[in-house]
Amino acid sequence: MTAFFQTNLGLTYEWSWALATVAGILLIALPLMLAVAMIIYADRKIWAAMALRKGPNVVGPFGLLQSFADGLKVFLQETIIPSASNKGIFLIAPIVTFTVALLAWAVVPFGPGAVLADINVGLLYILAISSLGVYGVVMSGWASNSKYPFFSAMRAAAQMISYEVSIGFILICVVLWAGTFNMNGIITAQQGHVLGIINGFVANPLLFPLWVMFLISSLAETARAPFDLTEAESELVAGYQTEYSSMSFALFWLGEYANVILMCALNAILFWGGWLPPLDIPILYTFLFTEGLTAIFWLFAKILLFFFIFSWVKATVPRYRYDQLMRLGWKVFLPLSLFFVVLISGWLMATRYDDASRFSSGKPTPAMLARVNATSVCQMRAPARYGDEVEGRALNVYIKRDWARPNSDDTLQITYPEQLAGLLKFTQTRSNGFGGSGSLDWITPKRGIKMGMGVTDVIYEDGPSSILFLEDGDTVLMGDCWSKSRLERFA
Repeated sequence: MTAFFQTNLGLTYEWSWALATVAGILLIALPLMLAVAMIIYADRKIWAAMALRKGPNVVGPFGLLQSFADGLKVFLQETIIPSASNKGIFLIAPIVTFTVALLAWAVVPFGPGAVLADINVGLLYILAISSLGVYGVVMSGWASNSKYPFFSAMRAAAQMISYEVSIGFILICVVLWAGTFNMNGIITAQQGHVLGIINGFVANPLLFPLWVMFLISSLAETARAPFDLTEAESELVAGYQTEYSSMSFALFWLGEYANVILMCALNAILFWGGWLPPLDIPILYTFLFTEGLTAIFWLFAKILLFFFIFSWVKATVPRYRYDQLMRLGWKVFLPLSLFFVVLISGWLMATRYDDASRFSSGKPTPAMLARVNATSVCQMRAPARYGDEVEGRALNVYIKRDWARPNSDDTLQITYPEQLAGLLKFTQTRSNGFGGSGSLDWITPKRGIKMGMGVTDVIYEDGPSSILFLEDGDTVLMGDCWSKSRLERFA
């Protein structure tokens, strides 16, 4: 988008970057606000259906405009500030809750390269931002200078600490398996994860229990039923929101539902393949005209599925007692998540890193390709050593490229080593009767390493023979890429 503003508007790079950033923020924030309005409507409709009621059905067709009518109503109401409250903090609290709920979406990928900030520590950023959400609740409870809101704030703080710990250990397991904190990297690591066809960590027997714990912890993190102890109406009137009215009350609602959608997105991204289709079948990547639109469709479909689960739980499961809430977090989820950290790290050490030197620089085998979900391996050496088969002198770069998929000549994925892992786009610059060559541009994450590829006319059953080129400062490497069938033939 920066290049678009530079080319079409003739702006400098600085102004183009600023405009592109603002446009990206609006492109995420405005649809998110619309999504929150419609999600509230969907929430009420799901509750009503499970209670054999109709739900909103008056304002607009099928009641679709009910959320907008409610928003207009609270906008026109008077903002009441308790006389004994700390007015400054009282007004800042809902703004903090709403703003923090939006900030986390900066690193959420909606498709290959479709992310506002594709940072290498995206998952750490989300963990840090989600931890800040409780500050709005604590500030509102304390500033209200009222008994029930203060009790609610204390509950929120204890609840956040209890479940953030187990969520942190669960995320460590995901990072260990994916080998990256980058959100797009975590998604691409799930492609063909199980049996070479199922996309998603959730189908992995070692990671499935972690997803179940993460889903339940997501309910607790967003204070949804059965963990909505912070606003238990039978005990605390309305909890931390008791003294709020008008738009300050609405900001709490908007922030709460934005957090709910975020947690649904995290469930989809971390365990269900994000914008990948459920199965690694070529037609499922492009059936909506383009790969980008299809990726957005799959992510939104998974988010809606998880939101239905959230609403289903709220409509059917009774609220926990507070001691049950604490026991589940500290005596069940914390020991279990710690156990899985040890189990998964031990499994990876025994299966993935058992012979790291041979894996990264020795003679590759078909079993090594399967271990990192790759289709070929390129043995990279200095140009003077190109073609040298002496073991231990190569840098093995494992890549995944589906030649059978439509437009498969456009993208490839480096799955190992971790410092090169990512998604790249191939742009052909030269062609002759014996093949062609071109550049490989980083889609995600953005790395400063220059990559290129040459493709020959020698065709194997799983793709043509190719050569990979790498330039990183003064380091220049090149090497032949060996497909599985070629490795088996010359084993």
